[in-house]
Amino acid sequence: MRTPSKAALFLALSAAFAAAQSPFYLKDGDRVVFYGDSITDQRLYSTFTESYVVTRFPSLNVAFTHSGWGGDRVSGGGGGPIDTRLSRDVFPYKPTVITIMLGMNDGGYRAYDPAIFNNYKTGFEHILDSIKASAAESRVTLIQPSPYDDVTRAPLFEGGYNAVLLRYSDYLKSLAQTRHLDLADLNTPVTAMLKKAAETDKEQAQKILPDRVHPAPAGHLIMAEALLKAWHATPLVSDVTLDVSTGKVIARNAKVEQTPGSFSWTTTESALPLPIDPKDKLMDLAVKSSDLIEALDQEMLRVTGLAAGKWELSIDALPVGTFTADALAKGINLATLNTPMLKQSLDVHSLTVKHNNIHFTSWRTIQTGLATDASPYTKQNAMYALDKLDNELVAEQRAAAQPRAHRYGLAPVQ
Repeated sequence: MRTPSKAALFLALSAAFAAAQSPFYLKDGDRVVFYGDSITDQRLYSTFTESYVVTRFPSLNVAFTHSGWGGDRVSGGGGGPIDTRLSRDVFPYKPTVITIMLGMNDGGYRAYDPAIFNNYKTGFEHILDSIKASAAESRVTLIQPSPYDDVTRAPLFEGGYNAVLLRYSDYLKSLAQTRHLDLADLNTPVTAMLKKAAETDKEQAQKILPDRVHPAPAGHLIMAEALLKAWHATPLVSDVTLDVSTGKVIARNAKVEQTPGSFSWTTTESALPLPIDPKDKLMDLAVKSSDLIEALDQEMLRVTGLAAGKWELSIDALPVGTFTADALAKGINLATLNTPMLKQSLDVHSLTVKHNNIHFTSWRTIQTGLATDASPYTKQNAMYALDKLDNELVAEQRAAAQPRAHRYGLAPVQ
């Protein structure tokens, strides 16, 4: 268990205060389309983002479509020219929110070239003009491109390629201000995480961006954090303070039932922790090298009125940890423990991945892959069946995210 420091708690409280001042960006009925190149095509930062929304706001009705294509630039790529990509892979979903992350391929993997940059600038502005013409009501989040790893390995040329991407990021920041668009920086926090991870374990840190371009899930999780922060995400899962001697309870985002003097109680939380796989060591390195837990994953439990000594905490009759009475009084973050709530969150995320894979099959294998090779009747039937399955999996995902009651218990450890 990682015990939060005073500084970490201050950051968490500050983030919670900021979130309280700015409502979460997504609204009921929103339709989000993630647009980008192969990094978006990995469907990792985007599915982590989707799972956060579904598990943290289980009653919020938001649809997500993942429309990344490997090799894309502002001019388009393997999926066709940019106007084809937009008219086929974005606008038909009637998005109310569009995220755009392009730049990794646009810079050419070489030192900064003004002519290449001007192509990026012109192409990006064309994309925004097209959105204004065909999806004028949508809210656009420009994503400053995720980093090229010049941290855990030496740059391939003076200054390194990530410095080029940062110049592109500066342009996007200016463009967002000029056009009154939203902005998310996915470069700075991932770079900072890589630096800290490399100080801890350089060999493992290199695996976070194994080819220097495409992050492993550990890197995508930090990217999702950056996007969610830009969308005013809350760190709060739940916050419960319970005095076992008096039965007094103070709870946020949770309902608690307890009998005074009893060492067991029932809690029903309104949200779930992040789906962080406790067996993924690379994920653990990235999390410990970032502020993710403090910023997005606070599931606090405080128990007072206990006799001094050690106590075993169980949830649904399963042990989750042993703590001193003092530690329990100060508070433990259940989000960092292997709990039934974490398992539920991981199950939701598994359904998030499954339904997006089904959509990917419908879109890339049938709609575009068989565009000229199958009869319209055959294609329509296949796509209809896959889309129906996608909808069924989304319904399962939403059902799996709904609040559940859990029985907590404390027993003294002799």
